[in-house]
Amino acid sequence: MSVSRLPGWVSPVLIIAGVGLLLFGGLSLFTSQPANSTLNTPAVPSPTATLSVALAPTPLPSATIAAPTPTTVATSPLPTPTSPPPTSTLIATSSSALASALTFNGDLAYQQLLAQTAIGPRPTGSEAGWATGDYIMAELEKMGWQVETEEFLFKGVKGRNVVGRLGSGPIIILGAHYDTRPAADQDPDPAKRGEWIEGANDGASGVAVLLELARTLEAGKLQHEVWLAFFDAEDRGRLDGWPFSVGARQMAENLTVAPEGVIVVDMIGDADQNIYLEQNSTPALREEIWAVAGELGYGAHIIPELRHTIIDDHIPFLERGIPAIDMIDFDYPYWHTVADTADKVAPASLERVGRTLEVWLEEKQ
Repeated sequence: MSVSRLPGWVSPVLIIAGVGLLLFGGLSLFTSQPANSTLNTPAVPSPTATLSVALAPTPLPSATIAAPTPTTVATSPLPTPTSPPPTSTLIATSSSALASALTFNGDLAYQQLLAQTAIGPRPTGSEAGWATGDYIMAELEKMGWQVETEEFLFKGVKGRNVVGRLGSGPIIILGAHYDTRPAADQDPDPAKRGEWIEGANDGASGVAVLLELARTLEAGKLQHEVWLAFFDAEDRGRLDGWPFSVGARQMAENLTVAPEGVIVVDMIGDADQNIYLEQNSTPALREEIWAVAGELGYGAHIIPELRHTIIDDHIPFLERGIPAIDMIDFDYPYWHTVADTADKVAPASLERVGRTLEVWLEEKQ
């Protein structure tokens, strides 16, 4: 991830790569190509897959992107995952009135976050990571979404994107990564930098928002076909020669349809929430969504000011001419540390992001 503030400093970098396959219900929405298992730099080769609509690449501000040096971090043994609580248990924690109302609810989203952290650390290729994907699929199916998967192999590690689809019309993709970083390499305590992380905000918060949207969005209120895309293999970048955003690039390179827009939500649950406009994002799309946040009274937390330049899961789509934005709160002191735990996340923060996207989708023509 490459980050720059308006004052001009540069923070750690997200770099992206990856490739693979998905067949959607017999209709090919992705083209097939072999995974690249020999990348030795974070740079990604030019895609061989083609979209069904010609899309011109969008240039990115190269001055703010620094190539990271791959590192090797010794990690602790991965604990055996526990089963997430059943959905009926999650809903029982809130009133029946809230559970039945088709309006985004931050408390229910927070329960979805806890369901993920209960599984344990969720790195790509781990038993816990696969269990998380299974949980996401079961939740989507139960809520009536058409579910597809896209499996891929990168550096000998198996990954899987999960996609839920609802509605008809032009396609809009909402995306979040569900894997967690396999080492707390940014922890202030050097002794902890090889430990696994819980990834409550960096991973689980975005997934929680999408799963709560899966509960509340109704096809009859939408003018678009909505895809909820859960990306694997986002957060291993700069460890053992991996780039960032492998799963998102896998999807973007193999799309055979042209989405109208892609909205990535990442690290949006901080109790001290400050989500600024991200500079690589498509201006018109980000302004639409920030305007809705302002109308809902969220302007103190979803702030209409430019701050960071981020390399995240939206970049592979931008490179293919697809409008895309990143909703991310990078002013998060627990990023890639063992302190990224559920107590740092607030239901109100999840609700502000989820409600903004819910209203935007229902009102968008």
